[in-house]
Amino acid sequence: MLSRQAVLLPAEPSDEPALADMLQVYAREFSAFHPVEFGAHGRFVYRDLPKYWLEADRHPFLMKIDGETAGFVLVQQTNSVTSGHLVWEIAEFFVLGEYRRRGVGMEAAHLAWKRFPGMWQVRVLQANDAAVLFWETAILRFTGNPPQSAALDRGGHRWRVFFFDSTQTS
Repeated sequence: MLSRQAVLLPAEPSDEPALADMLQVYAREFSAFHPVEFGAHGRFVYRDLPKYWLEADRHPFLMKIDGETAGFVLVQQTNSVTSGHLVWEIAEFFVLGEYRRRGVGMEAAHLAWKRFPGMWQVRVLQANDAAVLFWETAILRFTGNPPQSAALDRGGHRWRVFFFDSTQTS
């Protein structure tokens, strides 16, 4: 388990190159479950990344352990995929390999949910068994209750969408 406390710090515009680099690793791993478009030079471009410093409903964060970057969380406010109501969403989430299975991701997710109280959705590709289990466990530990979920088919891919209220914890 985590021996040192993880923190979630708002990413600054000067952190964009570091986020873009981590997004390369994230995209390569994600491509095992979902088609990812890589450019002519083999690089993945996350076109929405600049919006995280320009739009009020997007929030970029770096996960840190003792000052070292351990990953990132991109949070956005969006419409629920099932109800259309405004919800918070983990748009992208990534923990660097050397920090995995040490509680960093769980702690970072909980910090994000505390920072933005209200209704949340977390979308996960059903084919990514480890991620489905991670999010189900993270939400259960945060709320004290098994999360509600729904299946969603988009673009030929099946997603699992978890829903919960971050103000309703036991």
